[in-house]
Amino acid sequence: MRIISCHGYSLRLLSSLCVASIFVVMILSSHFCELMRTFYSNSKSSEYSVPLLELQQKLTTHDHVTPLRSDSTTTTTAFNLNRTVPRIIRKKAKLSGEQELEPGLARARASIRRATAASKRNRSAMSLNATDFVPSDRVYRNPTAFYQSYMEMERRFKVHVYTEGEPPIAHDGPCKDIYSVEGRFIHEMEQGAVAKRFKTKDPQRAHVHFMPLSVTWMVRYLYTPLSPDIAPLRRFVSDYVRLVSTKHPFWNRTSGADHFMLACHDWGPHASKGNPFLYNTSIRVLCNANTSEGFNPQKDVSLPEIHLYGGNVSPKLLTPPPDNASRPYLAFFAGGIHGPIRPILLNHWKNRDNVLRVYEYLSKDLDYDSFMLQSKFCLCPSGHEVASPRIVEAIYAECVPVILSQNYVLPFSDVLKWEEFSIQLDVSDIPRLKNVLRAVPEEKYRRLKEGLRVVRRHFMLNQPPKRFDVFHMILHSVWLRRLNVKLD
Repeated sequence: MRIISCHGYSLRLLSSLCVASIFVVMILSSHFCELMRTFYSNSKSSEYSVPLLELQQKLTTHDHVTPLRSDSTTTTTAFNLNRTVPRIIRKKAKLSGEQELEPGLARARASIRRATAASKRNRSAMSLNATDFVPSDRVYRNPTAFYQSYMEMERRFKVHVYTEGEPPIAHDGPCKDIYSVEGRFIHEMEQGAVAKRFKTKDPQRAHVHFMPLSVTWMVRYLYTPLSPDIAPLRRFVSDYVRLVSTKHPFWNRTSGADHFMLACHDWGPHASKGNPFLYNTSIRVLCNANTSEGFNPQKDVSLPEIHLYGGNVSPKLLTPPPDNASRPYLAFFAGGIHGPIRPILLNHWKNRDNVLRVYEYLSKDLDYDSFMLQSKFCLCPSGHEVASPRIVEAIYAECVPVILSQNYVLPFSDVLKWEEFSIQLDVSDIPRLKNVLRAVPEEKYRRLKEGLRVVRRHFMLNQPPKRFDVFHMILHSVWLRRLNVKLD
């Protein structure tokens, strides 16, 4: 009987233990299921999702778990649990300013490439606002890609302007002479309407860094007239780069590749030799865009030379005659004899023809602007350096530019097809210049004039600046080099 009662007691005890075990398992299962439901409901609103396997590992190890008290508790006859629900928090790694820029640049490149591909499939596919931009397949290399790139620039592009340096050589420049574009651009980037849109005070968020130096003022204040020594210009540039590179981390981060300088003076390329990285790596925006003197069109920008007499464009040039107005002269030029090309031109044509009017200097009773407005073609030979303000003046006057130059990279040629609004001739064509120009068919001449009307907006120095004008085109050229994108 003892054995039987013992066995009966054992059976009853075993049965009780089994029931208790089942009850515990049910409770634990209930906890785990409710915990999973809680986690899932939280993770749906979270920015991150966690795989189930990772969640299980967190629950078993309890590592890196932030406990949050549950809103409800479960009470049983055996247990009273104030449960905590573990929630896994993942934090984004903080990106540097430079790292934050790259995804935006990648999206800009992708959108430009899509526009380029779409335009190649359908050249007439344009979604442009005619009040802002008038496209022309003849004048633009790829108007759709250009427009898309310009929109991306307005959406994203930010420029940091260094505050180091003292005027007048830094933060100042000429605004009323042949190199006016140099000073006007510096002033716009410092405090003008362009600065309000593109300038940033946070250099960490800048795509490029601008060094606001005036080579023209370096020549005025540092150079000894008639001296062959231009080393003071290079020393000043060297000292400036040393200053900003030791005070800030940005130059050393890229060896100056995301920095740019702007100079319209002929000696801009020579001044940039003050630092080898500035010369070879940085973006140099230069009027003297001569490939035989180190200008690299893949990284450097050709700057149009604009002569502002008294600080303004001649009112006559801003109001060219109507298309049906008479232009009695075939071609016109007046200017000093300097450089290798002009002596050849004047030797063959100075005061020798009534319709091909070539002068060294005009007498006081003759008007320069009037000649341009009455001529079909305007001759633009290089002087000491490759650039000439006559090119922009001819565009204003709707007088087809005849470019006589060597090794000259024309402004904004990433975007513009110069052959659609100008004529480029070799120096060897000068002796037969009259016959060459007379042989241009009338239909082609009218097409070239139409091209001038389209591109004119891109060479205007507006105050305040307007979209697609010369200030924005300069920035767009720098933007393209920062993107490393070619518009074809």
